[in-house]
Amino acid sequence: MKAAPFNYLRPASVTEACEALADDPDARVLAGGQTLVPMLAMRLARPSLLVDITRLEDLGCIKDAGDGIAIGAAVRQAVALRSELIAREVPLLAAALPNVGHPPTRARGTVGGSVAHGDPSAEIALAATILDARIVFLADGEEEVMSPEDFFIGPTVTMAPMGGLLTRVIFPKRPTGLVGAGFREVASRRSDYAFASAGAQVVLDADGVCTEALLGIGAVGDVPVAVDVSGLSGTRLDETDVRDAVEAALEDLECVEDLHATASYRRRAAAHLAGQALKDARVAAIGELA
Repeated sequence: MKAAPFNYLRPASVTEACEALADDPDARVLAGGQTLVPMLAMRLARPSLLVDITRLEDLGCIKDAGDGIAIGAAVRQAVALRSELIAREVPLLAAALPNVGHPPTRARGTVGGSVAHGDPSAEIALAATILDARIVFLADGEEEVMSPEDFFIGPTVTMAPMGGLLTRVIFPKRPTGLVGAGFREVASRRSDYAFASAGAQVVLDADGVCTEALLGIGAVGDVPVAVDVSGLSGTRLDETDVRDAVEAALEDLECVEDLHATASYRRRAAAHLAGQALKDARVAAIGELA
């Protein structure tokens, strides 16, 4: 199939882009296009106007924002994957990015586009949820900052403001201490949509004792979720500690069933991947002692 007819605009500024989106409620933003273009071809999306933000310099930067690392909405996933700043300050995102699509899709896909689409299996969305990143929109000349918990409300359904433009996602910097991150997922083929995924970040003190642990699960329900593994604080993250913490954290996890996987399979896979991600994070943290 071919896309339904639409108008095209390449704005010269973020302000012009926002004005175009505000004037046309049926307009859509074009960034990487890795999700939108196939939807256009299948006529699952029929926008009246495409607002192309790919060449807006203000949206294509990765910056140290003081209290976090701000990643512009138009930053390519491949660029984020190569970023030394992200690797140093946001290790969980750095661990998640290699799992996003294939190299050709990462070369075009954007960080902002992945978040804005709201796919519950998206790796960047899961990392943002675990770390409680700030999702920043510009609408009516004012910025609106949303948490992932408030932003993601269903499969590809978000609380994006009408006429708003996602300008950046701000990830918190790594905490003090020995920090390690891990990310695991399972799919029918590498780089396909995941059936289940898990990301973890841990902080150890100089004696190897955990002072903070974060864990999140993606692709098993309607939205990515962060789960409580605070009980791991004060432990050395041995196998029993991790198994018990994961079992308790996932006790009420809601899993969906579809043509790709049963809910029971997703629950088992999520538990296994969570344990592996926590172990990977511990190994990475200990490696900082070297």
